[in-house]
Amino acid sequence: MAEQTIAQETAAPVKGQPKLQVPKKKNKWIKQFVILAVIAAVVALIFSQCMAGGKQILAGNYLPAAAEQREMTVAVTGPGTIKPNDSYKATTLVKGEILTAPFEEGQTIRKDDVLFTIDASDVENSIKQARTGVEQAELSVQSAQLNYDSLVRTRNDNTRDRQVKANASGVINKVYVDPGDNLTAGTVIADILDRDNMKLTVPFHSADAAGFYVGQPASVTVGGTAEILYGSISEISATDSVGPGGTLVRNVTVVVTNPGALSNTSTGTASVGTAASSSSAAFAYNASKQLVAKYTGELETLNIKEGDRVTDGQIVGQFKEKDMQDQIDAAAISLSNAKLSLRNAQDNLQRAQDSLDDYTITSPIDGTVIEKKYKAGDNVDPTTATTAGASTYMAVIYDMSRLTFDINVDELDVVKLKVGQKVRFTADALEGQSFTGLVEKVNINGTTVNGSTTYPVSVTVDGDGSTLAQTGLYPGMNVSANIIVEEAGSVLCVPVDAVSRNNTVLVAGDGALDEKGNIVDPTKLVEREVTVGRNNSDYIEILSGLTEGETVYIQNSASSAMNMMMGG
Repeated sequence: MAEQTIAQETAAPVKGQPKLQVPKKKNKWIKQFVILAVIAAVVALIFSQCMAGGKQILAGNYLPAAAEQREMTVAVTGPGTIKPNDSYKATTLVKGEILTAPFEEGQTIRKDDVLFTIDASDVENSIKQARTGVEQAELSVQSAQLNYDSLVRTRNDNTRDRQVKANASGVINKVYVDPGDNLTAGTVIADILDRDNMKLTVPFHSADAAGFYVGQPASVTVGGTAEILYGSISEISATDSVGPGGTLVRNVTVVVTNPGALSNTSTGTASVGTAASSSSAAFAYNASKQLVAKYTGELETLNIKEGDRVTDGQIVGQFKEKDMQDQIDAAAISLSNAKLSLRNAQDNLQRAQDSLDDYTITSPIDGTVIEKKYKAGDNVDPTTATTAGASTYMAVIYDMSRLTFDINVDELDVVKLKVGQKVRFTADALEGQSFTGLVEKVNINGTTVNGSTTYPVSVTVDGDGSTLAQTGLYPGMNVSANIIVEEAGSVLCVPVDAVSRNNTVLVAGDGALDEKGNIVDPTKLVEREVTVGRNNSDYIEILSGLTEGETVYIQNSASSAMNMMMGG
């Protein structure tokens, strides 16, 4: 009934009464509020779960590591390739038939042992021809030298003979030529008389003269005036002659100074000691010579006239010079060309002789023959070896007395290295085996690529190379080496990746871990400053800031990268 009444009232309101306001949308509002509350609760739940899941995902990006005591070895690492102590690949620069190859693979070879001899008949013929060329060139040099020397000597002789020199001291008695005359060698130019000194040649008894000597004092008595002049013996005849009355006499010449009145018409006698000349004789001028030309040509100058006084060797005139310089210059050029030809011939001979050495191939090292490519009877030709598919080398020799390898060390590490440091290494091909060695050389000739510089470090392997090869360590094998810089002993360490560049580590703060020690909130991880010491490729020493057993956290880069790829 009620429901009916309500329906009627609603359907037919009384006229004149106010309209009843029924809240028709009130129920809808309630429903919407409830729906929104439910949605908010669901979103809050989902957000809470997402936050928890996100923290779990972030927590998985960190790996725990304990600070603990470890035996630390500081080392510099790097790869290398095993090499023999020395090696030699026998090659040739010449072609021909191999006459001998007196060795086999595996044989021990000593330094300078002959490996191959190649037929050298062609080069031997070349050497003979080169020797003949040298001999011919030597003869040409000799001929050119003689011609040049002759011309120079002639010029020098001409220079000397062109000068007109007095051949005695005295007075010019007569001049026969004038400047400008053309003379031939031997022509008389002038007479020279020595009037300052007079000589008297007189006979002495042979018995007396036998006791005289040149330079012995003597006196002369001038006939008519009885004036006595003093001089010396200048000449004694070597033979006797018959004098007046049949006595044997010997002529003796005495030279005295002319007081001025003597002439070649004056006479006198001479005395030597107590002996007197057997007769008198006429005085003669001490020098009476003719000055003759020694050169053929035009007399250019003559600086004397009759009555002039000259001394022996005095230059009194000169002939006009004949031009020989052009001939001498041409001879000098010919000589130079001949010497140049000789040097070329000698060089050709030397090259031919040197090339003969190329036909005998010897070993420059002690070692073992690893490979032999050619034998006696084979023909070798280095110019066609590559195109013909033949080997470019004839044999390989290794000095296996020791093994070595080089590693390239970064510029930041090379300062830690020095000769004599121990090296431990493994070979990629020899699993489970390790070897040792020593640093032999730290080369400071670095190589820079893209702003980074590395330096080659040479390592000598411990042990005999041949013995090591028997264990399987062969030249050419790749190795991984650790150069021991320091044996640090037991020190507090954490992994190298745990320490950032500013020397901090991540440790758990309040709320970062649950009761089991698992990370529940990585945002609560905090940085702690530490003091670091030595390190190797895996661990770094902690000097302060951590105690043994504390846990540090390392960001797992692989996990982070995976989360990024999955959109986490």
